[in-house]
Amino acid sequence: MNIVCFDMEGVFTPEIWVNVALRTGIEELKITTRDEPDYDKLMLYRINILEQHGITLKLIQDVIASLDLLPGAKQFFDDVRSLTQAVVVTDSFVEFAMPFIDKLGKPLVLCHNLIIDHRGMITGYKLRQPDPKRKVVEAFQGLTYKVIGIGDSYNDMGMIQQADYGILYCPPVNVVKDYPQYPVTRNYDELSELIIKYLQNH
Repeated sequence: MNIVCFDMEGVFTPEIWVNVALRTGIEELKITTRDEPDYDKLMLYRINILEQHGITLKLIQDVIASLDLLPGAKQFFDDVRSLTQAVVVTDSFVEFAMPFIDKLGKPLVLCHNLIIDHRGMITGYKLRQPDPKRKVVEAFQGLTYKVIGIGDSYNDMGMIQQADYGILYCPPVNVVKDYPQYPVTRNYDELSELIIKYLQNH
C-alpha cells in the first residue's frame, strides 16, 4: 500500500504569510519556512509582529478568503487521488487552512491550532505533536504503507527524509543546496511523472 503526504503551502496554495505581508505592507511577515528552518523561532517572530501592528486573526482570515489554490492544483490532486491515497500534512493551522481544505475537496489534512485571546489576537499556537511531519510518515510506515513525501521548505524535510521516497516541489535555491540528494520538480507534470514512476515500481 502506498500513500502520498503533501505539504500544503507552496504545493497547493499560495504562501499565506507572504500574502498577509502584501496586504498589510509589513515586509517582515514575508519570511517563511523557506527561509527560516526553526519553526518555533519563526512563529514567535510572527506573533510578536502581529501584536506590534494590531493584526487580528480575522484580518488574516480575510486575506486567506481572497486567495485561491495554485493554478492546476485541484486537478493534479484529484489525479493523484485517483491513483493512490493522499493526505495533506501542513504546519499551518486549522483556523487558516479550512477554506483551502474545502477547495481541495475536503481531504484529510493534518495541521495545528492557534491560541486566540479576547481581542481576536494570535497569542500562541499548539503543535499537534513535536516533529509533526516526520511523525506522520512514521505512523503510516507503522501501518505498512510506503510513503512518498513532498514539500518545498525546511519544515518539510523531516517528512521527506523519513519517507520511502522524498521529492522537492518548487523549492528555493537554499533548500536545494542544503538537500541536493532529493529530486527537484518545478511543475505538476514533473511531479506526476515521479509519483507515477514510483507507484509503478512499488
